[in-house]
Amino acid sequence: MNNRALTILVVLVLLSFSAARASHIVGGEFTYIHVDDSSSGGLNFKIYQVSLSIYEDCLTGSPSAIAQDNPAFIGVFDAITGVTVHADSVNFVSAIQLPTDFQNSCAKNVQATCLIKKTFVKTYALPANSDGYVISYERCCRNASVVNIINPDQNGSTFYCIIPPGNESNNSAVFTHFPPQIICLNTPLIYDNSATDADGDSLSYGFCSALNGATGSNAKPWPPTYPVWGDSVGYVSPPFSPQVPFTGFPPITINPVTGLITGTPNAQGRFLVTVFCDEWRHGVRINRIHREFQFVVQPCTRSVIASVPQFSTDYNTYIIDCKNYTVNFVNNSIGGFAYKWDFGVPGATGDTSNEFEPTFTYPDTGTYTMKLWVNPGTTCADSIMRLVKVYPSFTAAFSDSGNQCPGSAIYFQDLSAATIKPITNWLWNFGDGNTSIAQNPTHNYSSGGTYNVILVSENAKHCIDTAFNQVVIETFKPFAGNDTIIVKGSSILFDAIGGVKYTWSPSTHLNDTGIYNPLGFYADTGHYTYAVHVISSYGCAGDDSIKVTVVGNAEFVVPTAFTPNGDGRNDYFRPLAVGYSSLNYFRVFNRWGQRVYSSNSLDAGWDGTFNNARADIGTYYWEISFVDRYGTNGTLKGDVTLIR
Repeated sequence: MNNRALTILVVLVLLSFSAARASHIVGGEFTYIHVDDSSSGGLNFKIYQVSLSIYEDCLTGSPSAIAQDNPAFIGVFDAITGVTVHADSVNFVSAIQLPTDFQNSCAKNVQATCLIKKTFVKTYALPANSDGYVISYERCCRNASVVNIINPDQNGSTFYCIIPPGNESNNSAVFTHFPPQIICLNTPLIYDNSATDADGDSLSYGFCSALNGATGSNAKPWPPTYPVWGDSVGYVSPPFSPQVPFTGFPPITINPVTGLITGTPNAQGRFLVTVFCDEWRHGVRINRIHREFQFVVQPCTRSVIASVPQFSTDYNTYIIDCKNYTVNFVNNSIGGFAYKWDFGVPGATGDTSNEFEPTFTYPDTGTYTMKLWVNPGTTCADSIMRLVKVYPSFTAAFSDSGNQCPGSAIYFQDLSAATIKPITNWLWNFGDGNTSIAQNPTHNYSSGGTYNVILVSENAKHCIDTAFNQVVIETFKPFAGNDTIIVKGSSILFDAIGGVKYTWSPSTHLNDTGIYNPLGFYADTGHYTYAVHVISSYGCAGDDSIKVTVVGNAEFVVPTAFTPNGDGRNDYFRPLAVGYSSLNYFRVFNRWGQRVYSSNSLDAGWDGTFNNARADIGTYYWEISFVDRYGTNGTLKGDVTLIR
């Protein structure tokens, strides 16, 4: 078959692939070994055997898409210019279903998985050059249930490796262990992601971006294209990123020297994780391999769990004891019948216990690493480590001073005491919704009341304590009395409240200006406004005023309309009596003569209801029976309009 016919055949095959886009790719990686050297036509060649491994989801992935992964289209490119050196259709040499690699016999309800590792091998004779080579492969699409990247079932993957330039030979690093397919939620993860290198090159590790490659409409590009290094997948941010592929407490991290991935996953789901391994020779990075894979975090029902709580926000810290050297340990483990504690005193042999919840006194201040084993030495055992920080003593305290009046400054002073200094942080809650982080704040309360003030202070060792105190602000409301109307020739007895000392002004018609209840006598008509200055028992000072209107004759002031709509204005029909000694009754009738309201007091008034329901809008009729100041009975009648 000639080259043109081969090209046409490949294009036709590709069209069938793009029509069968499916989400099934779990991950992949490249490795290579240096096989031999050769020369031809004056050129030196390096012969490499390149292996591409792709991982396919055979549980939920499309069987037709998995079948169409063969052959793989692999491209070899000049690393600097991007010129295509080889474009090959490579058939797989092996396809095996991998074990789940989940061996905890004490765990239950493990989710079913199915994973196929398909390996493609191709040998290349590459001319030694000064640029080096990039070998890459693209395929769409990823597993649709991945939660930490955007549109996983619409974006493909790019896997690659680098052949270094020059005449030096190289073997790529090879990851030693396969990632676990199942990771238990809220269970410490310790996964050895290290690699080995046949050349003895130095290796370093880290998390990196997963590269996009291929699309739903072109799921298996031909000819292969040079990878776009900046074409990262889109991560669902926050909280995810290349460096935070899934969340944990403590966080998921990778050791750059050992490749050890640790942390405790705290969110369930399928997460895309991409790890690189760099090869270093003579202080220069010569190659990077990367492995893209999906970690499945799921709840696991374990029969034995070692658990010691964290009573501190510090990383993996059981407690920061800032009161004394004696620590009471809490054991939240389940499924245990035997326990062993090591309290972590360096060089000590007696710092252990077999009790369920022991108490231990540490010899000195410091940070100790405690460990608990549950069912040690048995098939179903577990263990946990926590830090214990002992830094006594630390006590939060404060005082307050100032004029305890609304609007006056209250001065707070921090009195916290610490053996280990400095004290670094303060958080005040003044009990009225306001806070401060100053050491010695000043605060004004706008109104009187009893306020619960809280101080949380912290020292450099993260010892935290809380102090409580109540601050009483006087509820100070000076009141001169209600405005009033009297008839000439009458007197009024004032009745101010709110304090212990009163000063009235002006003194016109008053018998005493230095008491709360002076007597005022008015022989003639007029309008008078009096101000009273009030001082409370706390020393709070304030003012209020009252208006006195003196009229010539007794009268009733009766509104002609009112609006009982609940807005707080003109909601009651209430006549005002001036100069009358008593009231016999005040009555209101509707247009059918039904009495809708009756009272012998004018203090409340009619609220516009009848038989516990809102009265109709319209005209109502009122009648007042009174006794004047001369002892004569009389009546008044009129009408009022109810408006809503």
